[in-house]
Amino acid sequence: MQEKCMVNDVLAGVKSSLGTYAKTIAECNNPQLRQTFQQMRDSDEKFQYDLYKIAHQKGYYQPAPAVDSGQSTELKHQLSSAWTPKYS
Repeated sequence: MQEKCMVNDVLAGVKSSLGTYAKTIAECNNPQLRQTFQQMRDSDEKFQYDLYKIAHQKGYYQPAPAVDSGQSTELKHQLSSAWTPKYS
C-alpha cells in the first residue's frame, strides 16, 4: 500500500473516532470516565492535526478551498439563526 493511501486511511479512521468520542462524551454520566474520553479525544485531535499537516505538506490531502469573509459572515448568520430558539 502506498504511503498516501495509508495516511489518508489513518486520517479517515481518526476522524471517525473523533465523532464517536463526541457522542460518547455527550452521553457519559460518570465524570471521571467523561474526563478520560475528553483527554483521549484531545490527544487524537492533536494527532490528527499533526498528521494532516504532514499529509498536506506532501500533497496527500487537500483541504476545502477557503471562503471569503462575506461567505463566512453569511454562514455564521445562517447557523446562528438555525440554532436560535423560536419560543414565544
